[in-house]
Amino acid sequence: MPLDQATLSVPPPGAADLPLRGIRPNIVQSIRAFRVQDLQEAAQGLGHHFLYANLAEAQSKQDILDMIGQQFMLTVAVGKNFDSLYDSITDPVHKSGPQPGFVAVLEHVPAHAKFDKEAREQLLDIFRDAADYWGDRKIPFRCFYSFL
Repeated sequence: MPLDQATLSVPPPGAADLPLRGIRPNIVQSIRAFRVQDLQEAAQGLGHHFLYANLAEAQSKQDILDMIGQQFMLTVAVGKNFDSLYDSITDPVHKSGPQPGFVAVLEHVPAHAKFDKEAREQLLDIFRDAADYWGDRKIPFRCFYSFL
């Protein structure tokens, strides 16, 4: 059977999730060689929620919390600490009904004196804890991050 343009433009079955193949369903890891667009398409192909936050303009912990709350479109206020961020991406979302899964991207997490290595690790720990929370409920939660 000859290949034509229509055949070439249709991805093979299962190709939409290709960037996520081989990646544990509940993990927090560096974005490395992944492209945000590919992760978004993979999330859509799997029917998962895609959460994206560009944190390049953040200058403080409060900026980070505000930007994640706004860009993730969280219905529960994130507040002023990482615990409230954890709370807003776990229990209220779980109680809102069945969830298909999540792919979250934290792009350009600041790496400067006002948001030092310890603060970055605390932020990533919140997402690791969220991955565990969703993993306990058998719901995929993958988070990818990059530093600025």
